[in-house]
Amino acid sequence: MAKSISRTRQRKAGRKASTGWFTRRMLWRWLGALVLLAMIGGAWSWWSMRHWMPPRSTYGVQGVEIGQEDGDIDWTAVKAIGADFAYIDASASAFARDPNVVHNLDGARAAGLQVGAVHRYDPCQPADKQAANFVTVVPRDAKMLPPAVSLDDVADHCPVKVSDAAVVSELMTFINQIETHTGKPAILKVSAAFDARYHVARGLDRNLWVEGDRFAPDVGRPWAMWTANHALANNAGETPLRWVVVQQ
Repeated sequence: MAKSISRTRQRKAGRKASTGWFTRRMLWRWLGALVLLAMIGGAWSWWSMRHWMPPRSTYGVQGVEIGQEDGDIDWTAVKAIGADFAYIDASASAFARDPNVVHNLDGARAAGLQVGAVHRYDPCQPADKQAANFVTVVPRDAKMLPPAVSLDDVADHCPVKVSDAAVVSELMTFINQIETHTGKPAILKVSAAFDARYHVARGLDRNLWVEGDRFAPDVGRPWAMWTANHALANNAGETPLRWVVVQQ
């Protein structure tokens, strides 16, 4: 009798162990499937973003922003991708200049693109020195697009402390000087960090250029341009393209 009870207990323990092993095995299979799906989803999202462009039906005018980091550009290929214009990173702060700016401007024009120039603003440097840098690099040409001012860096690490009010005041001086040179109102390419600090999106009456992959950020008022994809795959250059669209 005791042996029979013992064998019954052993069979029940065996069934429990078998059931536990089966449950753990199924759990690991489900976890593996979830990980695989996540990897596939991530890969698809990466591939989709590298090839995504906003629809032409919504944004009829589209183009690129090109800088020194993009290397040598095949402008015919940029045009073939669908670019209507190109903004060229021309100058930065008081002294830095893109050595390829003239070559890029000429190449883009030759390919049939409208062209504009971008200055990367430095809140640590005086406005007049930065404006002098920009006007030295960028020709006075009525056919060029409005100048763009890239506003990204804040004044936290300036060698000499600069107040927020002084940053905005100097920025307006810079804008006025380059507008006098170009004869056109500037476009402000404002990062979220810069706007959170200095509130220029609502505070300055200029067209805005916003950035945000696939989704345009809400800056509290309408924007004119949007960098919709920072990493568009292409055969036009050495790096992914920054793809920009115009709000119409």
